[in-house]
Amino acid sequence: MNLRNIAIIAHVDHGKTTLVDKLLQQSGTYRENQKVAERAMDSNDLERERGITILAKCTSVHWEDTQINIVDTPGHADFGGEVERILSMVDGVIVLVDAAEGPMPQTKFVVSKALKLGLKPIVAINKVDRPDARISEVVNEVFDLFAALDATDEQLDFPILYGSGKNGWMANSPDASHDVGMKPLFELVLKHVAPPVVQEGPFRLLGTIIEANPYLGRIITGRIASGSVKPNQAVKVLSREGKLIESGRITKILAFRGLERQPVEFAEAGDIVAIAGLTKGTVADTFCDPAVEEPLQAQPIDPPTVSMTFIVNNSPLAGTEGDKVTSRLIRDRLLREAEGNVALRVVESADKDAMEVSGRGELQLAILIETMRREGFELSVSRPRVVFQKDEATGQTLEPIEEVVVDVDEEHSGVVVQKMSERKSELIEMKPSGGNRLRLVFYAPTRGLIGYQGELMTDTKGTAIMNRLFHNYLPYKGPIQGRRNGVLISNDQGEAVAYAMFKLEDRGPMMIEPGWKVYKGMIVGEHTRDNDLEINVLKGKQLTNIRTTSKDEAVRLTPPIRMTLEKALAYIEDDELVEITPKSIRLRKKHLDPNERKRAEKAKEAVA
Repeated sequence: MNLRNIAIIAHVDHGKTTLVDKLLQQSGTYRENQKVAERAMDSNDLERERGITILAKCTSVHWEDTQINIVDTPGHADFGGEVERILSMVDGVIVLVDAAEGPMPQTKFVVSKALKLGLKPIVAINKVDRPDARISEVVNEVFDLFAALDATDEQLDFPILYGSGKNGWMANSPDASHDVGMKPLFELVLKHVAPPVVQEGPFRLLGTIIEANPYLGRIITGRIASGSVKPNQAVKVLSREGKLIESGRITKILAFRGLERQPVEFAEAGDIVAIAGLTKGTVADTFCDPAVEEPLQAQPIDPPTVSMTFIVNNSPLAGTEGDKVTSRLIRDRLLREAEGNVALRVVESADKDAMEVSGRGELQLAILIETMRREGFELSVSRPRVVFQKDEATGQTLEPIEEVVVDVDEEHSGVVVQKMSERKSELIEMKPSGGNRLRLVFYAPTRGLIGYQGELMTDTKGTAIMNRLFHNYLPYKGPIQGRRNGVLISNDQGEAVAYAMFKLEDRGPMMIEPGWKVYKGMIVGEHTRDNDLEINVLKGKQLTNIRTTSKDEAVRLTPPIRMTLEKALAYIEDDELVEITPKSIRLRKKHLDPNERKRAEKAKEAVA
């Protein structure tokens, strides 16, 4: 079988998934009259809403007599765990770069992994029809990036195509005819990407993507390194170290044909397939014939940098809005997620009603929470904390540091530099990026960046673009100033009354609306001062038999602060929680009882 395996690498929003749509259409994968959703590869609701690819997907197209397996990789740093493994399945990469934005940090992250594996890149400059396109500068930036990442001479001699994924064309020059469609890209893939290298010996496959299927159980996707496989074949699973994990039989083999996965009776070395039937084998394990003793070499996985505690919802409103509230259901759901997501680590904490979940960043954890919430779960979560490490040699505490690239209008650059330095960041580079904009590059501690995205948008009137990338674990940078304001806490349970809220407006902005259910210990607003204050938002107006026009004026309230999930996670302090249900996001104190709060505060001071 004529085969090519390629991955498409690009930064968030540079047009990767749209490009795959066009490749599928022009290769004849869809029927003429078939109705296909735009961005067909982003199948998950959250991916469609946010316009980002979260999970790696695989598809395949036929061009002439060759099958091209295409892997669409996530471009977001929080999903980097996916990217590293996918690259080991392919023999070439298409690096897709926006003609105006140029290569971004995320492109750098994935490209560096691809170059290390010796993959030869094809560069596709996308969106050349943008009015602010700067094509020749972007090509030079790509070359500089490859050189900075120690690309070999062969890798630096990359072919370049120009085009517009949205309009469905790629050509050898930006001014070429648009009638050629994607043909130049298909031809370049066949010419430039080598067929898969097939090793000698019995069946071996390296687990690369894992998912749980309600009918088939655990499904592992990977490329067959050697041999061939049939349903009902006996196999065993070896860990990265070569230990036997389990033995079993393959119940089903699924091959990628267009957007569908179809069962096949036979698959051979070089093809990318999904196999079902094993219960313990996971990503980075080798699935092989019982005669094989040596595992295939696998990439180690980058460490999680942020952790959160997921707790059973124990507020007075627990169970009123969701149907999945028990610790057993939450625990099973998180363990199931960890099975299919290698960048996630789930550990049961000492308190049986809580689970410690660590991931690559708060976006990854926020997406997990949002997914659970849509499935009907109710839970409380703590403030995101960074995962520290100890230096074995010196005993120093190390913390995760990220490379942060901020593109911002010149007039707002001062406030960005000031806010980032308050967060213990180090400015590495500052250069113009065209159109009165500056590109600022920082090394910043992850804990200082939690919640900064919203503040950055406010400070720059929504014009800044921030991109983050894990850099390294470095010595602890010292304390960082947290939230400066205290909160307003409800001192009773009931429904909020507009009159009471109107009377309390001078205490600070509210986070609730009249008629909302509140309870004792729930956070209902932000105090204007730095201490917490208990207030009564339930107090109605005293009724008298005297009526005057001034007394009965309609109450006009200031609009409340709207709390999105990400904003709430960034806002809370260590003694607070976010209560998440399918319908609401509420903020609350960890200890609802004021006396318990005082005791906890005293205990904390005694330790300090």
